[in-house]
Amino acid sequence: MIPLQDRRHLVELIGQAHRDGASLYKACETAGITLRTLQRWTIADGSIRCDARPQAQRPRPSHALSQAERAEVLRIANEPRFADQPPARIVPALADEGRYVASESTFYRILRAQGQAAHRGRAKAPQARRGPSTHVASGPRQLWCWDMTYLPAQIAGRWFYLYLILDLYSRKIVGWEVHEHDDACHAAHLVRRTALAEGIATQASKPVLHGDNGSTLKATTVLAMLHWLGIKPSYSRPRVSNDNAFVESLFRTAKYRPEFPARGFADLHAARDWAAQFVHWYNHEHLHGGIRYVSPAARHEGRDQAILAARHQVYERARQRHPSRWSRHTRNWQPIGAVTLNPERDAVIEGLTLHHDTQQLAA
Repeated sequence: MIPLQDRRHLVELIGQAHRDGASLYKACETAGITLRTLQRWTIADGSIRCDARPQAQRPRPSHALSQAERAEVLRIANEPRFADQPPARIVPALADEGRYVASESTFYRILRAQGQAAHRGRAKAPQARRGPSTHVASGPRQLWCWDMTYLPAQIAGRWFYLYLILDLYSRKIVGWEVHEHDDACHAAHLVRRTALAEGIATQASKPVLHGDNGSTLKATTVLAMLHWLGIKPSYSRPRVSNDNAFVESLFRTAKYRPEFPARGFADLHAARDWAAQFVHWYNHEHLHGGIRYVSPAARHEGRDQAILAARHQVYERARQRHPSRWSRHTRNWQPIGAVTLNPERDAVIEGLTLHHDTQQLAA
């Protein structure tokens, strides 16, 4: 958009060039405008008109949301259950209830217009980082990740230790324990209890257990238990912090939950109670962004396909009611396929998945 003063100066230069014998078309081309633009700028009396586009009265789009619909979007986004949730989680939750109010981008646009588009929740906005390839999981009970983190006590310098095992495919927490001391015997007991709970003894192909290079997770007691169970150990590469990113991300989610005590836990019983509540919430209520916003338990049990299919039907019905609001296809509710511990090329993932499926058929 060219200001009025610049328009007048440009028209004066073009007029001077034309009076000196230059073609009006060539003069406009040299000035960077078309002859039609010059004609549009110039009024019959020779004066120059300003740009009228900012003051133009444009018709309201026929598919635009009404004021009542916009108010409903704001009301839902500010409900207590959604107050710390981004639209990426709000929209799938509404779809699970059989409701379609607006698209995710519409939620963001309305929140932005109301000054509410800041990162919602206590945690800082995540930053994407790419890592190397490693193991691939095409189903549950194929690839586990585990680690240990510190839970602060109310007494300075005292800690409780949370051991946790995560199924990479479903993101379900399949095993956890909280103890007062860091001991390899605790880790070995957790692996054995998790293996029994998940029934891996009946599996022909045992899972891979990936962890960092901590002394507890590499202790002889733990390695002996893994060997007895038939579980293959895997470890992060030295000085590579994001090789066990899934569990680290889970610990981050846990410690930024509103229920996490800012002043620490009073005793071991309080730490275990909090951990039990968090694991239940994470497995059964949390809509995980990495698996199309279904709960880890639903994906672990194979219920995610039915949930995502139902969401797709909700979107299709919404599209039929207001087809002008959909420029292309509806949101992608296809289930997530194979999961890699680190990003890898599609061809490599397909090859590893096919190899794993062949092993299962042979067994």
